[in-house]
Amino acid sequence: MPGPSAPDQGATRRTWLGLIVLQLPVLLVSMDFSVLYLAMPTISDALEPTATQQLWILDIYGFMIAGLLITMGNIGDRIGRRRILLTGAAVFGGASVLAAFATDPILLIAARALMGLGGATLMPASLSLIANMFPIARERARAIGVWTAAFAGGAAIGPVIGGTLLHHFWWGVVFLINVPVLAILFLAGPSLLPEFRARQTERFDVLGVVLSLAGILPVVYSVKTFAVHGPTPTAVATGLFGLAMLALFIRHEKRAATPLLVLSLFANAGFSAALAVALVGMMAQGGLAYLTNVYLQSVLGYDVLTAALAGIPMAVTVAVFSIYADRVTRLVGVRFALAGAVLLAGFAAVALVSLSTSSPLWVFMVITAVAGIGFGVQFSLVSEVVVGSAPPEKSGAASGVSETSFELGTALGLALLGSLATAVFLARDDGHGFADSLGETLKQSGDAGPVADAARAAFVDGLHVAAVAGGGLLLVVGVVVAVAMRGASASGPEPVLT
Repeated sequence: MPGPSAPDQGATRRTWLGLIVLQLPVLLVSMDFSVLYLAMPTISDALEPTATQQLWILDIYGFMIAGLLITMGNIGDRIGRRRILLTGAAVFGGASVLAAFATDPILLIAARALMGLGGATLMPASLSLIANMFPIARERARAIGVWTAAFAGGAAIGPVIGGTLLHHFWWGVVFLINVPVLAILFLAGPSLLPEFRARQTERFDVLGVVLSLAGILPVVYSVKTFAVHGPTPTAVATGLFGLAMLALFIRHEKRAATPLLVLSLFANAGFSAALAVALVGMMAQGGLAYLTNVYLQSVLGYDVLTAALAGIPMAVTVAVFSIYADRVTRLVGVRFALAGAVLLAGFAAVALVSLSTSSPLWVFMVITAVAGIGFGVQFSLVSEVVVGSAPPEKSGAASGVSETSFELGTALGLALLGSLATAVFLARDDGHGFADSLGETLKQSGDAGPVADAARAAFVDGLHVAAVAGGGLLLVVGVVVAVAMRGASASGPEPVLT
């Protein structure tokens, strides 16, 4: 079977072709999150799910991915990263077909859960394979930049592709588009991707898997429930149970002979700082992306496709600066590159306070394009620091931790920043009788009139407060990263051998 390039040689043409193949599953995973929101109205008309079933259709995929990333990364380290990548892709593809032809909401929910099971293998396996394929730090940094750009690009083009397909075909097409892409992966993957597995074959940490799932899944469920229904007793109790399980998980991992998660990685300042950036960065980016999408459609009145196209400048800057983040690092060092990128994204997020109920579209596009520069550099460097900090036989598990931070950050962004914006929106009611959201208020009052105008202004006020909160958190993390990584190498992270 093919192996990684030798440490003293640059990547071959075959290796770079393998990198292209690795972008395919990354594109699918990132597109799936964004395209389903467009399809939900059509799915609701066709399958008539209840409100609770609609939430499960949207959320079960993310729950499964968030809960299984660490486990799947660890399994990939043991049985082979190419093997688990192709196995997960098969599950993802089969579940996509099942979802496309689902005849009732329960079947669709089950198919989405299977897609999450398959999707949880794709991200850590693809990222950890890059560590094997590109042993030279400079080439690995560029490859991870391409990987990050593919993820950002998928999220950006997902609504555009999805909107176009939904205009001509039935809702199931948003799932069937996965099949031909995965077919290319199956044809090219075995010959272009190397296999890698850890040399050790110690007993698998089954208890660690159980405790990690018992901790992560309830926490993510609690955060998402809080975002929709507020601090209900169920959300609070579930969240506390999850936190207790995570505490038990950490205690078990400290004592386990062959732990699922190597806790010594967190002693590396770069590794811990990178996870903080992933968590807070995705919280700010995810929460503000949701709110600005509502702003474009419900406040400024643009249709879904126009709103999706307005996000392309940011997608372009994220993609470009993800790929060339290594050049920024060579100029100023990993510490200042990462901290500076977080600070730039923070300032751009705060700049969203300049948006009003009548702002021209170019203002939004310029601000988000600048934010994309910061997000592109930081997300690329996060992945590079995480992969570079872990020993090769544990890079899959480390990648799983990184991706879990991204997933949890997205959930927190929707819950915390979304809830904060909603609280401000309702506080600005002033007797108009707002519903729980801007969309519901406009349905009740109509798109014109004093109530609609007041509701739009109140939503913009909520967006401003959320932007300051999210941007402020990024600014604080940027300063913390600059302090915490004072000993980091100028050229990149130093690996931690365990």
